[in-house]
Amino acid sequence: MKKLQTLALSALIVGAIAWAQSDKPAEKFTVANQLDRQVTVVEHEFVPAAEAMPDDKFDFAPTGGEFKGVRTFGQQVTHVASTNYMIAAAILGEKPPVETEGPGENGPVSLKTKSDKVKYLKDSFVYAHKAVASITDQNMITPMDNPFNPKAKTTRLNMASVFGWHSFDHYGQMVEYLRMNGIVPPASRQ
Repeated sequence: MKKLQTLALSALIVGAIAWAQSDKPAEKFTVANQLDRQVTVVEHEFVPAAEAMPDDKFDFAPTGGEFKGVRTFGQQVTHVASTNYMIAAAILGEKPPVETEGPGENGPVSLKTKSDKVKYLKDSFVYAHKAVASITDQNMITPMDNPFNPKAKTTRLNMASVFGWHSFDHYGQMVEYLRMNGIVPPASRQ
């Protein structure tokens, strides 16, 4: 009898949940909110990885093997942040709101501490969210200047894709640097 009551109660709960969900309006999918989801995915992987490296290891770069001349961990962070600013500014049709230049495309040399670099990174994602929010069905494939190649044109949609593939390229390198320092990347922790 108890099993039958539990089964009946479970069926009522599942039915009530299904009924309640059916009354919710369907989510409206837009270019902007789908791109925003992609930026959020990158942000939620990249920022915790940047935060995981201790202050005293932020200038770490591997030296053994085929690592000559690679970016330090901190330079990986500021390079991605600078690129985020340049992409977002191009999408918005404006100049980046902060300094982005530095030697070797590594971001501003004025960023000295881990705290400065992580703040710069987080702010770059805020700006990236603002940029993708401006992309519509009407403007997503309108030709625009390519900030990385003045002789070529691109589109806002293409530029927005760079947030993901470029960041994850450098994220992979950062994961290696974390593991070389005995740190399990946040996304890999149980």
